[in-house]
Amino acid sequence: MIKNISLALFCLISFNANAQEKWTVLFDGKSMDAWKGYMSPNISSEWTVKDKVLTFTPEPGRTQGGSNIITKEVFHDFELSLEWKISKGGNSGVFWAVVEDSKFKEAYETGPEIQILDNDEHPDGKILTHRAGSLYDMIQAKPDQTNAVGKWNQCIIHIDYTNNEAWVELNEVRVVQFKPKGSTWDAMVEKSKFRDWPGFAKSESGHIGLQDHDDIVHYKNIKIKKLK
Repeated sequence: MIKNISLALFCLISFNANAQEKWTVLFDGKSMDAWKGYMSPNISSEWTVKDKVLTFTPEPGRTQGGSNIITKEVFHDFELSLEWKISKGGNSGVFWAVVEDSKFKEAYETGPEIQILDNDEHPDGKILTHRAGSLYDMIQAKPDQTNAVGKWNQCIIHIDYTNNEAWVELNEVRVVQFKPKGSTWDAMVEKSKFRDWPGFAKSESGHIGLQDHDDIVHYKNIKIKKLK
């Protein structure tokens, strides 16, 4: 009996260790080595690391955009886990399937976005598909699980093109579910602002991106798991 219990405990520990090994840390609170600027090897000085938090702080008087960061690695089927905290009245987002091409000035021209927003103070909060946790301009996050401004939000983004399933969890509640390709996806794009964008969501593989939307935003504990 003792041997059997010991064997079971060993198997459980091994299983947990293997499961943990599947995750790749993209931001450990210290290094930004997994990241680069969009269309640039360099990261803007507006992105800083302090107290294990990655923060974007736009320079005063700047124009919007231009300082997005993306992962150096390209991903296909994945699960991304991170925590975000937005500033009062702030707006930002997380992209996937971002394609670097000189034809596209911004990461959002190719990569779909999961919205980060102060729902109460930003004007986009009045547009249901632009609220925090939403698949931007396509699916509203339901229910509204966003914590108050100044508090952290746990977000998990699951994208599986192979099995054509995707979902978003915000603070441990699934708020969005969709098929990332096929006729249903195409119909959503057709009804969105992206309908005539030549590069939008055309690739199933691409970089993960964090948006410069000219507002202060914070991230921590960013990790990713490949699904195959």
